[in-house]
Amino acid sequence: MTAKIIQPNDWAPARGYANGLLARDGTLYIGGQIGWTEDQVFETHDFIGQMEQSLKNIVAVVEAAGGQIDDITRLTWFVINKAEYVARQREVGEVYRRVLGRHFPAMSMLVVAGLVEDAALLEIEATAFIDPRKK
Repeated sequence: MTAKIIQPNDWAPARGYANGLLARDGTLYIGGQIGWTEDQVFETHDFIGQMEQSLKNIVAVVEAAGGQIDDITRLTWFVINKAEYVARQREVGEVYRRVLGRHFPAMSMLVVAGLVEDAALLEIEATAFIDPRKK
């Protein structure tokens, strides 16, 4: 196998996808994370709350692979409401720093018409590099 499936231990099983795939070279591909908990429950229907949970989910996958926040190299954000994202920039920054600190990987943002989970307000996918020589 060229990649190892990464699934945080306390999470409900992913169905039809992997939360993360760790390649032999140390590249960790993290599937799009939405604002639900490890039990796949939305505890909030607020953009900022879902953003915070999405980022926490990414960190959980990175840590399950043996990495840390500084190993994240790319984030791609998919948002359904650009106006809300822009209007709440201060809160976005505060929550981002609370979860990821001052680590700023390469980022892209796309505005999309919708997401597969109807209650999701955004989805964030990530890539990280976990040096296999450090394990």
